[in-house]
Amino acid sequence: MPRKKAKLAPRIKRGAKVVGPSFEGWEKLSGQEFSRLLHGAQRFYYENYKDSDMLPSVWEWMLANEYSKDDVKAAKAASGMSAISTTTCCLVMVLKDGCPDYNKTYADHWLTLKGTTGEVTPLTEHIHKRVKVAIENGKDKIVEEKKEETVKKKVPTIQERIHEQSCIYVEDVEEWIEEFSVDPDKFDPKSFDVSKHFTKRQVTQAHARKIINFYEDELAELLELQNMPSPAKIKQMDEHEADMLEQLKEGYAHLSKAQIKKKVTALQKIIDACNVIIEASKATRKVRKPKLRSAAKQIEKLKFKTTDDKYSLASINPAEIVGASELWVFNCKTRKLGKYVAEIVDPKGMGRDGSGLTVKGTTIQGFKETESVQKTLRKPDDQLKEFKSAGKVALRTFLEDIKTTDTKLNGRINVDTVLLRVN
Repeated sequence: MPRKKAKLAPRIKRGAKVVGPSFEGWEKLSGQEFSRLLHGAQRFYYENYKDSDMLPSVWEWMLANEYSKDDVKAAKAASGMSAISTTTCCLVMVLKDGCPDYNKTYADHWLTLKGTTGEVTPLTEHIHKRVKVAIENGKDKIVEEKKEETVKKKVPTIQERIHEQSCIYVEDVEEWIEEFSVDPDKFDPKSFDVSKHFTKRQVTQAHARKIINFYEDELAELLELQNMPSPAKIKQMDEHEADMLEQLKEGYAHLSKAQIKKKVTALQKIIDACNVIIEASKATRKVRKPKLRSAAKQIEKLKFKTTDDKYSLASINPAEIVGASELWVFNCKTRKLGKYVAEIVDPKGMGRDGSGLTVKGTTIQGFKETESVQKTLRKPDDQLKEFKSAGKVALRTFLEDIKTTDTKLNGRINVDTVLLRVN
């Protein structure tokens, strides 16, 4: 049995506004020409759209063809072989593009073809059949789901409760934002005190984070629109990026710059009010004391080079890193000598909490990024020999005396790294 050919991934991202096929002037086409147009249009939607992108058009078609909202709900609930098929979705899309439900010229052409069976029927005949099956299957599924809910009522999670409460807390905010949709010119972004409203409703930092999610995407779009690149820069972009910017402009073409600025101000007020709540909660939050981990536990996953014969080097006991003020390392592969400097130094070595370097997995932590650097050794044999004999005073300027460019260390220790020394 031949393997079913897998459907290719869509070339166009979901949600992109794509101009579909046009059936304008179909009446003048021959049966063969119309056949090519129809099947080409179906193939266009099959290759470029997911079912989830086309299904909203199916629900619109159902409501426009005397199906009830309950029928749509049942069709949405259908699953498996009884759900709305990809073919059905494509047919709805071509009808939406202006394709006739039935074309006699095409039907006559079909009968002249060799190997064909049956007659061409209206496109909606197939759609009605699939929709009917989906509705029946969906109604049964809804009944079963209601029975299961009766037997075992689902207890909402903490995150679900926070989301539900957040939706309630922004009801008044939504009414205020709705005023913009009604009349953008009369909308006043200063007419509603968002911070005062959130304080009154006792919005917590958990709610504030959810509320930010409600508005941040729209705000990002509007800010991108306000900072639209010049036509010259858009021409330098690739076709996809330029097309996305053009779609963004078209989506908000009905609004003036002044109106967009009002909406940006309003959305920014909401997000700023949420950020104030989040920052305030950090100030009052009780600091959790980190659980102390022994040096042996910290270094158990650390991977490093124990010895290196080429440069006659041997690593120190990695447990000495924990709490140290400095750690010198050498990467035998890149010939880089580096020094980690602790962010918080414990000068008297009393083992104060939070001082010195620490290890997590294969990474050094607690180091000062600005002072923790590495340099490439041009004559590693001579320079490493000099390093071994250097005392603490000489080591203070050892890296500075190396005339190569320094780079910042990132904390990673690997199998090519020798742990030279700690102070």
